[in-house]
Amino acid sequence: MNVFPFDKVIGHLEEYYGEDVPALTRMAAQRRDPFLVLVACLLSLRTKDEVTDQAMARLLTRATRPEEVVAVPTGELEKIIYPVGFYRNKARVLQEVSQTIIDSYKGKVPDSIDELLKLKGVGRKTANIVLTEGFQQPGIAVDTHVHRISNRFGAVYTKTPDETEKALRALLPLRYWIRYNALLVTHGRRTCAPISPFCSKCPVVHYCSRVGVVKSR
Repeated sequence: MNVFPFDKVIGHLEEYYGEDVPALTRMAAQRRDPFLVLVACLLSLRTKDEVTDQAMARLLTRATRPEEVVAVPTGELEKIIYPVGFYRNKARVLQEVSQTIIDSYKGKVPDSIDELLKLKGVGRKTANIVLTEGFQQPGIAVDTHVHRISNRFGAVYTKTPDETEKALRALLPLRYWIRYNALLVTHGRRTCAPISPFCSKCPVVHYCSRVGVVKSR
C-alpha cells in the first residue's frame, strides 16, 4: 500500500514557494475566467512559459471572449500570438474552439472533462487545468513536471501522464487536487530539474525517493 506523505510534502512546498506560482495560476486567480485559462493552455503547448505569457498579454488587449477571438482576422491573430510554437495552427485552433463554444455551449466553456475533451486541441492535461484553474473544480492536471516529480518522489510508479493521473486520483487526497499541479510545476522549474536537480536546497528531499536521480546539485 502506498503511504506517501502527501500532507507533509505539500505543506512544505507551499511554505517554501509561497506566492511563487505559475503565471497561468496568477492570471486565473485574478480573472477566474475558464475561457482565458483554456486559451492560455492551448498557446502553451510546446512553447516556453515566458513566450506564452507575453502572447497572452498581447491577446488580452485585443480579445478576451470567444466572439472577439472569432472576429479577429486570422492573420492578425497569428501576429498577436507569434512566436508561440506552431502559431499559425494555434491561431486557427483558437478560432475553431471559440466558434464551437459559441455554437455548442452558448458562448460558455463547458465545465465537465468529457465535454472539454470534445474541443479541438484539448487533451486531459488542458481539460483538467481548465477545471481546476478556471472553475475551481477538483481535477489533476498532469504535465511533464507532475509526471516526472510524482515518480521521482516515489509517490507513483507510472510510465505515462495518463497513468500518473489515474494513479494520483486513487492516492492523492481530494483537498490537494486543485493545487497539486501548480505546486509541482513551480517545484520543477525552481528546484527539481529533469537532470541534476537541486537536491541540496530541496524543501522535501527527506520525503523523496529520488527515483532515477543519477546526479544532483
